[in-house]
Amino acid sequence: MDIFLKVRRNKTTLFLDAKESTTVNELKKMVEGITKYPPEDQRLYREDQLLDDEKTLLDSGFPNSAAKAQSPAQIGLAVRQEDGEFEALHIDDLSKPPDLPEVMKPQEKGGDE
Repeated sequence: MDIFLKVRRNKTTLFLDAKESTTVNELKKMVEGITKYPPEDQRLYREDQLLDDEKTLLDSGFPNSAAKAQSPAQIGLAVRQEDGEFEALHIDDLSKPPDLPEVMKPQEKGGDE
């Protein structure tokens, strides 16, 4: 069965779908196709727990019942920096839409009509 994932790093979000039988290393190869970071320069996390490259997504706690298209499961991404060390996992909050301009807000009707 397909599972739907959002891979997040800082302000970047990637939406991917994979099979429950996909390994974490195979998922890293999918991420490489988009980000150009090779698998050995990536660390993937479920919450704050580092995922094992050899385990499947199902074994890593991502069943298709918990990772639907409408609410994909979140995976954190950290990459190796130029000094050879991995950056700390950091995911920025999603942005909020701006407030509606006054002209678009519902107008209150007067009681004299």
